[in-house]
Amino acid sequence: MTVGHGSVAVLRGFDLALRQGQVLALLGPNGAGKSTLLATMAGLLPRLGGSVSVAGRPLPNGRPAPANKSGLVLVPDDRALFTTLTVGENLTIANKSGGLDLDGAMELFPSLTKRINVAAGSLSGGEQQMLAVARALVQNPKVLLIDEMSMGLAPVIVEALLPLVRRIADETNAVVVVVEQHVSLALSVADEAIVVVHGDVHLRGPASELAADPSRLEAAYLGETTSA
Repeated sequence: MTVGHGSVAVLRGFDLALRQGQVLALLGPNGAGKSTLLATMAGLLPRLGGSVSVAGRPLPNGRPAPANKSGLVLVPDDRALFTTLTVGENLTIANKSGGLDLDGAMELFPSLTKRINVAAGSLSGGEQQMLAVARALVQNPKVLLIDEMSMGLAPVIVEALLPLVRRIADETNAVVVVVEQHVSLALSVADEAIVVVHGDVHLRGPASELAADPSRLEAAYLGETTSA
């Protein structure tokens, strides 16, 4: 698949196949095309080439509604919450496809329980990120795309949130693709990892192997040739 803005490609020849319950860490420096890739997979941007399929069914190009209906759900880096609505209202609006119920969401994110009647705009950054992920889960995703889960959050909050990615995949059997700048934490919860730099895949492989070889990661981030 080739993705970009207008006719300008920012990520070329990207090939990916993931199985249920698998977590992929999509890594790389800013501007590498990671967020553009997720937005394109979700139908928010038209593909410049290639195809996207969920459970073997191809998705129409550049159409977010069919992508969402197929079970592909994006948590964007800006979280896109209804800030004037309460936590409960945000979840209720999203829960139209028989996915995780509100009690299930609260079990994963118990700190939201006491905030159920609080407007989303009044939550802390960490609470807003929890709500954004919970809102995605009540949509019953087959593929969950999480863009920069740690954006604007303190490291201690990130350390608490990222392990939930692993739990989500294990308990819901969804594919989870997470774009993340906290490399070591992302690798600790992922099965596979891909590093993209300057529009190309520079490194891919089992997350545990990449975590054990920091020199390969460093070389990939610098855009140096590595053996996949």
